[in-house]
Amino acid sequence: MIERVPFVAGVPKPQASYSTYTRFGDLIFVAGQVAVEPETGRIPSSFGEQLRLVLNQIQKILESAGSSMDQVLKMTTFLKDRSYRIEYDEIFKTYFKQGFPARSTIVADLMGEDFLVEIEAIAAVPR
Repeated sequence: MIERVPFVAGVPKPQASYSTYTRFGDLIFVAGQVAVEPETGRIPSSFGEQLRLVLNQIQKILESAGSSMDQVLKMTTFLKDRSYRIEYDEIFKTYFKQGFPARSTIVADLMGEDFLVEIEAIAAVPR
């Protein structure tokens, strides 16, 4: 059975026609997350702030579904500029205590002009 979750408390609601995450069996598919502060709608200006906000949002989404960052199987990251890749890796690795997930990193022109990073994730839900 497929479960589509339109939004999660403490995470910005989607602004288009997609779910925050979809669950199929023991897998969670998290839609691409961008850096929007849920309470204010503010978009941080620095890359580091945006990345931390996005990773924290993904963490909240996973926890709401009974999973965690340690259960992430694959992440796909879209960076606005390749110059962010070193800072990205330094911050990224602090979110994983039990090894790193598979990962793809793509340089892309993101949907919002102020967005510097977008990340989607696939995670397992432990039984």
